[in-house]
Amino acid sequence: MKTSAIVGVIAVVLFVAIVVFTLVRKSSKNVAGEPQLPAKQAEASIAQPVDARNSQIPDPKVSDSQVTTVEVGVPEIITPAVAEQKGFGKSQGSLTGAFRALFAREQLDDEAWQDLEDTLIMADMGVRAASEIVAALRSKVRSQAVTDSEALFELARAELNQLVDAGLDRTLKTQRHQDRPAVVLTVGVNGTGKTTTTGKIAKMLIGQDKDVLLGAADTFRAAASEQLVTWGDRVGATVIRGAEGSDPAAVAFEAVAAGYDQEVDVVLIDTAGRLHTKQGLMDELGKVFRVASKRGPIDEVLLVIDATTGQNGLNQAKVFSEVVPITGVVLSKLDGTAKGGIVVAVQQELGVPVKLVGLGEGADDLAVFNPSEFVAGLLA
Repeated sequence: MKTSAIVGVIAVVLFVAIVVFTLVRKSSKNVAGEPQLPAKQAEASIAQPVDARNSQIPDPKVSDSQVTTVEVGVPEIITPAVAEQKGFGKSQGSLTGAFRALFAREQLDDEAWQDLEDTLIMADMGVRAASEIVAALRSKVRSQAVTDSEALFELARAELNQLVDAGLDRTLKTQRHQDRPAVVLTVGVNGTGKTTTTGKIAKMLIGQDKDVLLGAADTFRAAASEQLVTWGDRVGATVIRGAEGSDPAAVAFEAVAAGYDQEVDVVLIDTAGRLHTKQGLMDELGKVFRVASKRGPIDEVLLVIDATTGQNGLNQAKVFSEVVPITGVVLSKLDGTAKGGIVVAVQQELGVPVKLVGLGEGADDLAVFNPSEFVAGLLA
């Protein structure tokens, strides 16, 4: 009996050992032969594109486009915060020295005022705006007999505030209408940070508890669509995209149509970067606007301008405003320039307000433009 009992125990131990060895070997083989996807890739693999409905587009030239809807799973950022107003980077204090140097002089002669005007022009404020502010300051200094340097500085602050504010309505029209979503089109030249800006706007709006749908109408660059899909995945927004090289107007139309069907609050459409010197590309942008408008009105056309480009940015703005009805400007990369005067110049040139400013590379580095805080930064 003892011998048989021992044999039985040994048999049980051997059986358990074989089972454990088999399981361990199978696990190690899976690790070695089938590496696990990183978290973001795993999420992306779940979001398989599906065929969008075959809506009838009232333009035969765009009806053949292959448009797909990319649904997202659980967003990486579930309740992103509204972008906080931050400092204006290198734009801070960029005009302080010029004004204080002027007001520290014993005599404010023509040469002194000309020096100030030159400084304002070099800060990209533009000849017209620089001349206006210098003329206004000279008039008030003369009429009010102001001599104290701090009083003069406050006069300059008041004039700048008036010039930057310009009485423009900076409301971002992203409130859902009673029977339709708000539709926003972002436009601009290559390299201005347009797609990134679109993603940041989506994050900001979702932080305000709005349902957002993204339209990737930049079909000329595959990377642009992928970048927008990544943003959609991060913030939890569905993305309407087309095959590379497909008609961007069709994608824009489908994005607006999907926004109606899904009853979202806002549809954000990212367009391809356009060289403002290429008439064919600008005509294509006009077509995107017209075709998208056939499904429903477009509430905002935001022109994204790189603040570091200075007067070249103004030239871009003029051409774009002739092709599509610009309603507001987004100044990207304002943190990388000491020439904050471009805010004034672009508003005077287009007659439309700067509504948003990009202040860094982070997802939250987009702020609603506040004139008084901006002037406070320039004169810090």
